[in-house]
Amino acid sequence: MSHAVSNERTRNYLRQIKGSVIYKAVSMAASFCAIPVMIDYLGQEQFGIWSTLLTVMSWMVFFDLGIGNGLRNKVAEALAKNDRAEAAHYISSGYVLIGGIALILWVLVTSASFFIPWQLVFNSQAISEETLRVTVQISTFFILLNFWIGLISALLSAVQKSSLIALGPLISNILTLTLVFALTKLTDASINNLAAVYGISMIVANLILSLRFYQYNRDLLPRFFLDKNHIRPLLSVGMQFFVIQLAVLVIFTTDKLLITQIFGPGYVTEYEVVFKLFSIISFSHTLISAPLWSAYTDAYHRNDISWIRRMLQKQMMFLVGIGITVVILVLIAKPVIALWISFELDVSMSLVVAMGLFVLISTWNNVFAMFVNGIGNISVQLYTAIAAMLVNIPLALFFTNQLGFGSYGVVLATCVSLLFAGVALPVQVFQIIRR
Repeated sequence: MSHAVSNERTRNYLRQIKGSVIYKAVSMAASFCAIPVMIDYLGQEQFGIWSTLLTVMSWMVFFDLGIGNGLRNKVAEALAKNDRAEAAHYISSGYVLIGGIALILWVLVTSASFFIPWQLVFNSQAISEETLRVTVQISTFFILLNFWIGLISALLSAVQKSSLIALGPLISNILTLTLVFALTKLTDASINNLAAVYGISMIVANLILSLRFYQYNRDLLPRFFLDKNHIRPLLSVGMQFFVIQLAVLVIFTTDKLLITQIFGPGYVTEYEVVFKLFSIISFSHTLISAPLWSAYTDAYHRNDISWIRRMLQKQMMFLVGIGITVVILVLIAKPVIALWISFELDVSMSLVVAMGLFVLISTWNNVFAMFVNGIGNISVQLYTAIAAMLVNIPLALFFTNQLGFGSYGVVLATCVSLLFAGVALPVQVFQIIRR
C-alpha cells in the first residue's frame, strides 16, 4: 500500500472534518433559532403535531430499499479501483430506481391520506381534519421529491466529500429560519405554510449540491437508464441496509409517536427541545465519524488495514471526550433550556438523563457501525437491528404503562434496544481487524 495514498486519505479526512465543523456550527445555530420561532408561530400543541408529523413523513425515505447506501458503497469501491465508467453506471441505475420508488410512494401516500383519520393519529383536535390532510399531502410531495434529489448525499460520501453534505442542512436551515420568520410577520399561524416552507428549503439545498457536484464530475452525470448488471449488486447490498434502516425507523423515529399517543402532543415539545439540545453532541460526533464510512471502503479495498486500525483507535479516544461532555450537559441542561426557550417549559430531569444515556450508547455504536458499513459486512448489524426493533415498542409500553415512567421511559426503551449492537458490533470489528 502506497504511503502517499494513505496519507492523502488522512489529509482529506481532516479537511472534511474542518469543513463540516464550520457548516454544522452555522446550521445548528440556525436550527436552534428556528425552534422558538416555530413554537411562537404555531403554539406549543400545534408545534408538537408538526414535529410528530415531520417524523412520520420522514419514514418514507427509509423505503429506498437501501439503494442509497448500496450506491454509496459501490461507487466508492469503483472509484477505489479507478473505474469511473463503472461508477457512472451505478449512479444512473440508482437514480432511476429511486425515482421509480418515489413516484410509487407519492401515489400511495397521497391516495391513502384521504382515508386516514389524522386527528386520531395525532391525538389532537387543535387542527381540523382537512388541514392535517393537506399538510400531509404537501409534506409528502416535497419529502419524496427530496428523496430523489437527495441521492446526491450518497454520492458526496462516496467521493469522500462529506463536508459538502453538511452544507445542505446549512442552506436548508438558514432558508427555513428566514422564511418562517417571514411567516410570523406576514401570515397567521398555519401548519400548511410551515410544511411548504420546510419542503422548499430542502429542495433548494440539494439542488445546489447537485449542480456543484456534477459541475466537477461531468463524466458521472446520470444518463437515466437501468443497467441490469448493476441493479442486482445495488439491491443485494441495499436490501440488507434496507432491513437495518427499517429497524432504525422503529427504534429512532417512533419515540415521538409513542409519546403523542401515551401522553399527548404537548409532551412532544418537551422531548423535542431536550433532544435538540443533546443533538449538539450527536452532530459533533457525526462530524468525526461520517467521513470515515467511504474512507474505510477505500482503505479496505486497497488493503490498508493499518490505516483502519489507527482510525478506530482515535475514534475510541474521542469517545472519552464525548462521555465527559454528556455528563456536563446533563448537569446544565435545565438552565440552558430556560435561557434558550423564551416561554416557561417544565423539563423533566429524568428525560434529560435518559437522553444523555441515549447519546452515549448511540455514539458508541456509531464508531463500529461506520466500519462495518464501509466494508459491507453488515450481517451482525442486521441481526442486532432486528432484535432491537422487536423489543423497542413493547419495552416502551412496559416502562410507561406498567412501571409508570414518564416520557423518559420511551427513551430508556430505545437505550436498552441499542445495547444489542453495543455489545455485538465491537466484538465483530475486533475479530475482523485481528484477521
